[in-house]
Order: sequence, then C-alpha cells, then structure tokens
Amino acid sequence: MTIPASLLDANLNSLPLLHKGKVRDIYDIDDKHMLIVTTDRLSAFDVILTDPIPGKGIVLNEVSNFWFEKLAHIIPNQLSEVTLEQVLDDSADCQRLAKRGIIVKKLKPLPIEAIVRGYLIGSGWKDYQNSGQVCGIELAKGLQQASQLPEPIFTPSTKAAVGEHDENISYQQAIELLGEDLAKQVRDVSIALYSSAAEYALGRNIIIADTKFEFGLDDDGVLHLIDEVLTPDSSRFWDAKQYQVGTSPASFDKQIVRDYLETLDWDKTAPAPSLPSEIAEKTAAKYRQVQDLLTQ
Repeated sequence: MTIPASLLDANLNSLPLLHKGKVRDIYDIDDKHMLIVTTDRLSAFDVILTDPIPGKGIVLNEVSNFWFEKLAHIIPNQLSEVTLEQVLDDSADCQRLAKRGIIVKKLKPLPIEAIVRGYLIGSGWKDYQNSGQVCGIELAKGLQQASQLPEPIFTPSTKAAVGEHDENISYQQAIELLGEDLAKQVRDVSIALYSSAAEYALGRNIIIADTKFEFGLDDDGVLHLIDEVLTPDSSRFWDAKQYQVGTSPASFDKQIVRDYLETLDWDKTAPAPSLPSEIAEKTAAKYRQVQDLLTQ
C-alpha cells in the first residue's frame, strides 16, 4: 500500500483560516459553509507533536464519513453536497486535500462533548474505584476494570481549549448549559448512536468501549452531528477476540505513542520530543487496521 505524503498543516492561502485545532484546520467559505481539513497531526497528553503520523488524517476523515452515512437515519450531520472543486480554484490544492477535506454546513456548536461509555475503563474506572460512581452515576458494586456496563451511560464533559484538559460534568450541569430539552435530546441521541455503532462494530470483532460525539444546531434549532465520529481518535476500540475483563485491553489508537513517550524524561509540556519513524509507522498501521476492519 502506498502511503500518501504526510500533511502537518493545510497551508491553504485561498480561504481565511477560522480555527486550527489539535488535528483539524478549518477555513471559512461563506455564510453557510466551512472547509475542514484533517491533517496528520497527533496530540498526546494534550500536546501536539512535531512529527506527523503518515496518512492518519485520511483514515480519520474516511472513517468519519463512513459513520456519517451509516448513522444518518438517527440524526442529520454536518456534511454538505458542495465539493472541493467548487470551492478551490487551484487543482494542486484539490489534489493535495482530496481525501482530507470536507465541505460542511456552518452550525452553532454546543459547549459540551457528549461522551458515551459502554465499558468501565480509563477515567471512568478511576472514578468508580474511588466512589462507586462515574460522573455522578451510581453503578453496581463489584465491577472490574473493562467490565461491560449493564447499559451505556452518558457522561458529558466541557470543551477545553487546545493544550488544556476537558472536565467531566454531571448531567445536571449539562442541563444548566443546554437547557433541559436539548440536554435530553443530546443524551438520548448520543446513546442511540453509540448503541447502533457498537452493535455493528461487534460484528466486525471490534468493541467500542467508549466514544465522544459533538453536536451543533442549524438556524432552525435542528440538532446535527458534527466534528469527527467514531474514529480511533475519538473512541476507544478494542479487539473483541482479545478482550478480557479485569485487564486494560490494547486499543486501536495512539497508545503506541503514549507508551513510547512514557519511557522518556519528558514533563508532558510543549515542545514534545520527536518520534522515531518506527513508532510513527506502527501507529499509522494501527489506524489503517481499524479502518479496514470497520469499513471493508
């Protein structure tokens, strides 16, 4: 397989840059549309690394688009029918961004991240060990690390600026931010999206342990699914064949990078250390593997 040239920055001069995130560069088109370019940047411990993960942005973009289409019966999404060729005059830019750029509707993003957990892992496992709860939700006693929960739970968080940490909030706090009706809609649709995707993925021998959704409203107040969807960056994917309760299952994600960085004498602040090419390539292969398992 030929790996496309890496892309750390979109470097697009023909449109105004609206926002540069950890991974995505967002450009203004008109009052109804934006261009989102998914780069090969990777962040670890909330620090953006200086080295790209080759082809990672293409995987994230294609996996998101796969899920947008597959879950469109549950909720409308950000995708528009406008093409790159209609927006970019330079054919070289069109070719360079072909598998990375999408034209989306301009929507008003909600100020929370909608996290759904189907298994007890990560910060949820730590919370449970300390309190028997996850984000204020009381769980049954005696659960182990990586236990499947009786039913998926909605555990929202705040959206942090680049370089800062998201903070878990209670459902009551989500109501205070969104209003009761919208908070309930976000909760219910998040669980519906997760449940549908988890059932499909399990048929491909992938467990979706948890995931993060983001939403936005159009001018009529209609809720839309935005940003990225069920990618290795926004979700915790496990190999169902190797899953074992009581352990921390290996994930199809950037864990290889995290594990490498943990071996270094680094204080987890910018600038990040350089990645050996072997680590970058192994990580890229993990991203491609989960894409193949889900979409082929």
